[in-house]
Amino acid sequence: MPLELELCPGRWVGGQHPCFIIAEIGQNHQGDLDVAKRMIRMAKECGADCAKFQKSELEFKFNRKALERPYTSKHSWGKTYGEHKRHLEFSHDQYRELQRYAEEVGIFFTASGMDEKCLLPPTMILRPAQPCETMAVEFLHELNVPFFKVGSGDTNNFPYLEKTAKKGRPMVISSGMQSMDTMKQVYQIVKPLNPNFCFLQCTSAYPLQPEDVNLRVISEYQKLFPDIPIGYSGHETGIAISVAAVALGAKVLERHITLDKTWKGSDHSASLEPGELAELVRSVRLVERALGSPTKQLLPCEMACNEKLGKSVVAKVKIPEGTILTMDMLTVKVGEPKGYPPEDIFNLVGKKVLVTVEEDDTIMEELVDNHGKKIKS
Repeated sequence: MPLELELCPGRWVGGQHPCFIIAEIGQNHQGDLDVAKRMIRMAKECGADCAKFQKSELEFKFNRKALERPYTSKHSWGKTYGEHKRHLEFSHDQYRELQRYAEEVGIFFTASGMDEKCLLPPTMILRPAQPCETMAVEFLHELNVPFFKVGSGDTNNFPYLEKTAKKGRPMVISSGMQSMDTMKQVYQIVKPLNPNFCFLQCTSAYPLQPEDVNLRVISEYQKLFPDIPIGYSGHETGIAISVAAVALGAKVLERHITLDKTWKGSDHSASLEPGELAELVRSVRLVERALGSPTKQLLPCEMACNEKLGKSVVAKVKIPEGTILTMDMLTVKVGEPKGYPPEDIFNLVGKKVLVTVEEDDTIMEELVDNHGKKIKS
């Protein structure tokens, strides 16, 4: 399988394709549909490729005690963790509305499916009056999202990975909180079922300190998994580290976004405001242009400088006709006209000059018997 995949219709990642930039809205929308729409539009206007959310059916992601746990954080939207999460969770109809809005705006739309269907006794369902229509991954599949994002918390959930891979949609798999051994197992599980996936280097801390980013894992992933694209999901402040990830070869880049870092919510401080997201996109595209070609050669844009300052081999002393050249007769200067380039100086040793060359004159091709390499133009 080539090192490329069609992550969204008509949008390929890997190879020489531009980095795919995911604007992770997550739950930074504060549970407000209008805010969520503003964030989708902001992601589009800033140049991101995709707006992404997080979809959970809470009773299938958390057990009863986790949902009933008192939640007194300054970021809490309820007395218990369950109340907090329900405030931030959009309904299926709201997701459909957001998807339609993203289509109107012209940006790809997807979400991390934070759970998959499992069998639970009726007593585990805390909202019998509001039963889950389908589990998150099933719902997103029905929603026809272009790709599944697997959040770091589910990367070692192997039954979830198997079921998600079998859906046949491309997958973007984050690797926060995981070991390299686990990622090797993930590769072995997903690859036979669905070859269209990529890994993102990720550290699950909010905000993330530079010393914990470990961008070198990107290169290690590229060596260990040479047939899939590798990307980066960042939670650091600022954009420099994410730009560096692209310079190292990240083909997918995910960053959380917000309209205001001071809003209530633990993710906002590690998110990018509109100006930062726009600058990130500009910087990534600039770096991609700068990466250019691996071929090293004299470029057309360098010709003016080469003509003005490029050096040639010149005579250090007067060299009479018929003299066999030695190194002590030659030096390198900016010469007029141009002659033998400096890298040819050793090839001139042992050659005979056909006419007398005055001190400080350029050694020209036609002045040397059995000249070899052509003079650069």
